[in-house]
Amino acid sequence: MRKHSYFASRFREGWPGLAEMEPYFLAPSGKRWFFETRNDSAGLTVEGVDGTGHFEPTDRRRIAIHLDMWGHPELGVQLTYRKKGGGHDETFYSTGDLSRLDEHVRSLHDTLLPVGLFISYEDAWKAVKEFIATNGERPKSIAWVEEEALPAGTFPAP
Repeated sequence: MRKHSYFASRFREGWPGLAEMEPYFLAPSGKRWFFETRNDSAGLTVEGVDGTGHFEPTDRRRIAIHLDMWGHPELGVQLTYRKKGGGHDETFYSTGDLSRLDEHVRSLHDTLLPVGLFISYEDAWKAVKEFIATNGERPKSIAWVEEEALPAGTFPAP
């Protein structure tokens, strides 16, 4: 398996250690997430899971899992879990207040994000730790909603 990440505005092989990541989720308000880099996104990826590591990276049988994170100063973190390849094409989102799916905030990358998919920093941290501990399994510590179950317009065009 190959693990790589984009965290604190740095691309790297492997995943950051828990001690490095924890302050971004559990520090006092105004000091969490990537306040020093002015970036609001991060991601952890593992490729070649479920015994597919022997396939070339471009082979559709090779399975890759991505945990994408978008932080917001007041709303918390939106997590996106994607499993692709080897017959998988799954996307799940963290479940916050689903009555707010029609409300959006704009990320620093100019992406519209549904407010109803944000969860607290504390809950996001539990899910990220579980993702790391299980080498990319979808965390059970939070609720998820499958992409197909979301109403039209949840992710409007920019």
